[in-house]
Amino acid sequence: MHPSRAQPAYPLAAEAAARDPLYAGAAQPFLPSHLRPAAATHLAPHPHHGPSARIDSGTAAASAGSIQRRLTLAEHRRGAATVIGIDDALDTASGVGITSAPAGAASSAAPSPAPAPPHGDPDALGPLPDGWEARTSPTGRPYFVDHVGRRTTWHDPRKALVRARERARRAVLAAAGVEEQLGPLPSGWERRTTPSGRAYFVDHNTKTTSWDDPRLPSSSVEGDQSKRAFRRKLIYFRSQPALRPLGGGCRIIVRREHLFEDAFAEMMKYSGEDLRKRLMVSFQGEEGVDFGGVSREFFFMLSHEIFNPSYCLFEPTEKTSYTLQVNPNSSINEDHLSYFQFVGRCVGLAIFHRRFLDVHFSTAIYKTCLGRTIGLEDMAVIDQQMHQSLTWMSENDITDVIELDFTAQHESFGTLETTELVPGGADIAITEDNKHEYIQLLCQHRLKGRVEQQLEAFKLGLGEIVPLKELEVFDEKEFELIVSGVSELDLTDWEKHTDYRGFHKDDQLVRWFWQVVGTWDLEKKARLLQFTTGTSRVPVNGFKDLQGSDGPRRFTLEKSGDISQLPKSHTCFNRLELAPYPTYDMLEQKLTFAVENTLGFSLE
Repeated sequence: MHPSRAQPAYPLAAEAAARDPLYAGAAQPFLPSHLRPAAATHLAPHPHHGPSARIDSGTAAASAGSIQRRLTLAEHRRGAATVIGIDDALDTASGVGITSAPAGAASSAAPSPAPAPPHGDPDALGPLPDGWEARTSPTGRPYFVDHVGRRTTWHDPRKALVRARERARRAVLAAAGVEEQLGPLPSGWERRTTPSGRAYFVDHNTKTTSWDDPRLPSSSVEGDQSKRAFRRKLIYFRSQPALRPLGGGCRIIVRREHLFEDAFAEMMKYSGEDLRKRLMVSFQGEEGVDFGGVSREFFFMLSHEIFNPSYCLFEPTEKTSYTLQVNPNSSINEDHLSYFQFVGRCVGLAIFHRRFLDVHFSTAIYKTCLGRTIGLEDMAVIDQQMHQSLTWMSENDITDVIELDFTAQHESFGTLETTELVPGGADIAITEDNKHEYIQLLCQHRLKGRVEQQLEAFKLGLGEIVPLKELEVFDEKEFELIVSGVSELDLTDWEKHTDYRGFHKDDQLVRWFWQVVGTWDLEKKARLLQFTTGTSRVPVNGFKDLQGSDGPRRFTLEKSGDISQLPKSHTCFNRLELAPYPTYDMLEQKLTFAVENTLGFSLE
């Protein structure tokens, strides 16, 4: 471009031009103040980019040679006819004239020393980035010149770098915290990133890739939005600092024949903080190192002992024999509150260490822990007859039909006791207007009020391991899933997510194995799963999310041993070893005997 027609590339602070010969010279078009950024960032010329410009700091210096700038369309619409100064950016008087100067004209102004950083030590923020220079305006305000981008700004570029580094540091720490909490990737897996920085995972075992972290529950749940929502909640829950294992270990040694008493003594002697360390369980007199399998078996067996009716802590509900409610007469055991605290700790430990308990609590217990309101719907499982009566009352006009008051009756150690639901409840009749209040109060009393001490002790123990506020992200059904897992066993899903070592999925013995398992009832299948993995429960997303010693690890069939031997299991690795049995009948006989008669495992 010809010099006479060259247009200056950027405006410049007046005092910068006045004192620095690098920025003296060419004519400069004026950028109106209403078009400039609020942060007063100005472009600055570079000595090697042709004509430059300066803004005369005094209006008296304006001459006949001044360049009349081109008004913008917006200014014409406003009727602007005068040049507006840029004192808001340069701390100079309004009405600054714009004069041209020959390129290379020198300025007598001496360069000002670079200002110190705003916080004490000039080197506190480190050196400026390459191509940047710090200067000071005549009024003493520091500004910065970017020789590469040809601009000036009031903002110290080092602060932006500090903020960026801090954000990166926090992101790394957050990622490291999640990584630490999740633990190492399963064997054969590798984490990689795309060119855009998105993480993905390579399974060298199957030569496949996935966006899903194998240490987290799978997101590939077709057509089930609720499960995907639950997975997101679970990921959030597991990533919380309170759910991160502490350094060190916590060893628990128990006897199988005295499991409840030993577990109570061992767990209650530790603090909640100690129990959040790596859990190492061993059965007295048995070999084995706990890489996860022993503790899974421990929790499975302990859940059966805790809910043994002989301890009088829990009792089955009226509707089902496997759904449990707090026994209102548990005080027959004078230490019952300590035992409920212990049970709460057991539930917390199972959640914290990702184990399952073979138990189903009533929804009222889960809701109490979550701080949710107990209502009529929770009565259906506990007392079906009362639920039907209260439902009828809720849906029909009871005027002149029911003669009740705000009291409740219940049996305690063979005697019938009456409790007022509100002060003076015996004198308050139930009417059409207050019946819903009565229904709510009666449900609260029946499901929570008369066992409130036991529930508070349970919550105390649970909260010592897992903060209750962290659990509030779940509803009562989701809470049950993280405590108990899924009880139903889908054989198709099981077979689909099984790995083989020494076998191929089409081998005759493998086909026999699945045929045998397919003939078994749910209880026997659960015992096989418990024999192999240490638990009869399956994660909510199915067999794909079975946990091993080092994260998710699929159920595995391995060819090993002599045909005279029984099948063996490595519960820490979810692995079942089968010898090459020559017939279907031999496989069925050996597998059945192993599952039904083997309790302890030393193959850890």
